Amino acid sequence: QVQLVESGGGLVQAGGSLRLSCVVSGSTFRFNSMGWYRQAPGKERELVARITTSGATNYADSVKGRFTISRDNAKKTVYLQMNSLKPEDSAVYFCSVLSGPSVGSWGQGTQVTVSS
Repeated sequence: QVQLVESGGGLVQAGGSLRLSCVVSGSTFRFNSMGWYRQAPGKERELVARITTSGATNYADSVKGRFTISRDNAKKTVYLQMNSLKPEDSAVYFCSVLSGPSVGSWGQGTQVTVSS
């Protein structure tokens, strides 16, 4: 059974940076496209970044130029580097399997809070 475990969230001042990690176990990770989502209180969950098996990336307009998604297949880990953070980036961040084996699997989330 696949498991996704996120880490790296925390409290940071506006303009700061955080790096989120998501370790995937129980899956053939290299065959998975992966995504990072976020959900703020009272808002719908939104996809902020995704990366394909070949390393192609896409970003939500709200994070373009500030966030970078990457993957390390040897470590079965997907990362989200978040720079120039804004208070509106505050949310619980989740990683998810977008395609391939175990599609639709989710992690438990990690809280990111950006203070103004």
